[in-house]
Amino acid sequence: MKLKQLPSDSLPREKLLKRGAHSLSDAELLAIFLRTGTQGMNVLTLADHLLNDFGSLRALFCASQEQFCSRKGLGVAKFVQLQAVVEMTQRFLAETLQRGDALTSPEQTKLYLSSVLRDRQREAFYLLFLDNQHRVIQDEILFEGTIDSASVYPREVVKRALHHNAAAVILAHNHPSGIAEPSHADRRITTRIIDALSLVDIRVLDHFVVGDGEVISFVERGWI
Repeated sequence: MKLKQLPSDSLPREKLLKRGAHSLSDAELLAIFLRTGTQGMNVLTLADHLLNDFGSLRALFCASQEQFCSRKGLGVAKFVQLQAVVEMTQRFLAETLQRGDALTSPEQTKLYLSSVLRDRQREAFYLLFLDNQHRVIQDEILFEGTIDSASVYPREVVKRALHHNAAAVILAHNHPSGIAEPSHADRRITTRIIDALSLVDIRVLDHFVVGDGEVISFVERGWI
C-alpha cells in the first residue's frame, strides 16, 4: 500500500505534528528519517523491515558503515545523516551538563554517560571535571582497557583534575558485558581515587557504572 492511501492521521509526519514525537513507534520515527522507500516497498514497510533485520533501533544506530550500507534502501548519504543525528544527540546532552545540571539533573547525566559509554566494546574510564559551581569544565576518557577490565591509576586522575583546575569530578565507566552491577574492584578503586583527590581538596561527587540499559550510581547506593 502506498502511503498516500493511508488516513492522513496515520502518516508519521502528520502524526508527529498532531500528537508529538513520543507518540510514534520506532518504525515511524525511522520512516521520517529515511523519507523515501524503495521500489515495491513504502517507507514505513522499509523501516519495519530494517528494524526486524537489525533487531532494534539501537543496533541500527550502532551498525558500521559496511553493515548499514549493505541493506536495500540504505547508502552512504543516509549513513552520514544518521551519524550526524547521533552526534547531535550527544552534544545536546553534553550542553545540558555544561550549563551546570550535572548534579541537579542526575537522570540527564545518566543519559549522557550512557550515550558516550554504553556501546563501547572495551571498558573505558571516563571523567567529568567540574568547577566549584558544578559546571562541566571538560570531559575525557582517561583509561581504556579490555572487554572486562581497565587499569586505573589514581595519580593520573589527580594530575588531570589539577590540569583542568577542577573543584570536583564525576567518575564513570562502562561494563561491556552489559551488567552494570559494580564489582568489588570498582568500589576499591573509587575509594583510592577519593582518598587521592582529597589530598588536593577535590571532591568525587559520584561514580556511575554504565551497563546495557542501566546506569548505577554510587551515591544512590550510599557508597559515596
